[in-house]
Amino acid sequence: MLDNLDRQGALEYLPQEYQNLLETYEQGEAIHFVLKKDRKANEFYQLVLQKGSILGENLRLLKEQSIIEAAARAEEERLARQAAEAAERQRLQEQRKAAEKAAIARTFKTIEHREPVISQPTRYTVRRGETLPQIAARNEIYNDSSLWPLIYRANRDQIRDPKHLWPGQTLKIPRNFTREQALEAQRYSNKK
Repeated sequence: MLDNLDRQGALEYLPQEYQNLLETYEQGEAIHFVLKKDRKANEFYQLVLQKGSILGENLRLLKEQSIIEAAARAEEERLARQAAEAAERQRLQEQRKAAEKAAIARTFKTIEHREPVISQPTRYTVRRGETLPQIAARNEIYNDSSLWPLIYRANRDQIRDPKHLWPGQTLKIPRNFTREQALEAQRYSNKK
């Protein structure tokens, strides 16, 4: 029984109780071998068995409690990690939204704060060698080459490939577009 309790770690988990059990066992041994009183020694041995049984049960309960506590700590750590990851995802998403809003604001500031143009044409005739980004970059058009998809979308009926324009084509130039449409056009032009 003592060997079994040793293997279960009784000395580590319940040192005082284990020491008391050993003392009781040693007293029984002393009575048995020194005083040669077997009946009295048997009482101590019975006491050792009872204390050992109780100590074994207490060890089992302590180990179960330790396992449960370790599992609870692991679950708390997992939940804390998930919460931190969710907070980080939220922070990154907010940063992206703020960057997009700033890009839209910059685009419209550029459009709003540029030199006033006497006339903002609603049509433009393509010249030899011109591209949609070049047309969009012209001062009287948008003064921003990344807004070329707005022109492309407005003229899909006559432009098959945005990279190929024909001299003499008359293109519609959209003037009433939203910030979201401008941002979408910039994103599209950055992909191409």
